[in-house]
Amino acid sequence: MTLELSPGAALIVIDVQNEFDEPRHGRRDNPAAEQKIGELVAAWQRTGRPIVRVAQTESDGGFAAGTPTHAFKPVVADITPDLDLRKEVHSAFHGAPDLNAWLRGRGIDQIVICGIQTNRCCESTARVGCDLGYDVLFALDATYTFDKTAPDGTAFTAEQLSAATAATLHKYFATVVHTADLVGGS
Repeated sequence: MTLELSPGAALIVIDVQNEFDEPRHGRRDNPAAEQKIGELVAAWQRTGRPIVRVAQTESDGGFAAGTPTHAFKPVVADITPDLDLRKEVHSAFHGAPDLNAWLRGRGIDQIVICGIQTNRCCESTARVGCDLGYDVLFALDATYTFDKTAPDGTAFTAEQLSAATAATLHKYFATVVHTADLVGGS
């Protein structure tokens, strides 16, 4: 499947930060995610489409500004995005500067989401983006998450959580795609 992207489709690169390499997060899925994120970034740079780079920022801990763990991973550290955004919550639409205003001001109505974590900040951004009226494409293979345990003690693998996100989002909040679908159509 090759998708037709609008000329102004914005790539939203979420929380690709060193903090997520810390062992305390546990086992992750999709070891190729950074490679896929890099492929998307390269395609957007090649076509001149806008890139939004998002960073989780908190007052202390691993996401504290200025710390090595707050820094972007090498795959996105040296790019010059069209917008650098900081957020203290899950959705990139609730950060600064105002993502919705920035996108609307440029006439952008299609967004592509990639980054970390699949079922948290990436999914939250997709849901809010849909509710705001954007055509949302969710690049599943350019995301990853971690194993989690539910309140009742049930263990879920990262792969199960990613699959649940894909099933929840697809045809309701976004079109779930793979990097090849997007890069082939760039």
